[in-house]
Amino acid sequence: MTNTNGNLLDVRDLRTYFDTEDGEVKAVDGISFQLKRGETLGIVGESGSGKSVTNLSIIRLIPEPPGRIVAGEVMFDGVNILSLQESEVRKIRGRRIAMIFQDPMTSLNPFMKISRQMMEVTQLHLGHTKNQAYEHAIKMLETVGIPEARARADNYPHEFSGGMRQRVMIAMALSCEPELLIADEPTTALDVTIQAQILELIKKLKHVTGTSVILITHDLGVVAGMTDHLIVMYAGKVFEQRVDVGIICAPR
Repeated sequence: MTNTNGNLLDVRDLRTYFDTEDGEVKAVDGISFQLKRGETLGIVGESGSGKSVTNLSIIRLIPEPPGRIVAGEVMFDGVNILSLQESEVRKIRGRRIAMIFQDPMTSLNPFMKISRQMMEVTQLHLGHTKNQAYEHAIKMLETVGIPEARARADNYPHEFSGGMRQRVMIAMALSCEPELLIADEPTTALDVTIQAQILELIKKLKHVTGTSVILITHDLGVVAGMTDHLIVMYAGKVFEQRVDVGIICAPR
């Protein structure tokens, strides 16, 4: 089944709640938005507004319990992800939808070489042999600007700087050429110079591959030159939606 309305992603009235000792928390409370192929959507809001939970819900990574998706639809290319079996979601997650997680310092396994962590993705989703996966990993590290990629591929995460680890996360996310890339605050804990490099890298790779992007951040300056549309979240709801983000965010 294919999408007939031109949207790659169509989120409708998504609601994700968590059970806590203090009662039910409505982390995402009726979110709706659309994303067309090749577009970039910015999601901004203060900490705790529901940005990350929204996108973890899209790819069904909410821990159950305490969390649960209680209502809504996530239509990806015409298929409701929330209605699929977990085995079917795994075929989409990492292959057609990839995510750059928030903290590059903790998102990589410290006990595994960089090459091994990258190889797992293409061996699982693309059926690569060990040699094919290794060569593809090196190619992707070169694509994201890791110097001496072949020599560095067998290093461990602690041997990379924060900026380099973030580049590894981007390389891993793009290894299978996903149709949708979710970047959850990809510049967190990085200095200003490295932030600019990472954002420029995402923009460049998006134009090369045609991948749609959801960029989650709390920084309006980040989305100013990156996104086509903007959603402002507050208390689990869409507080405002805007287009022509570059004009809106431009200094007066």
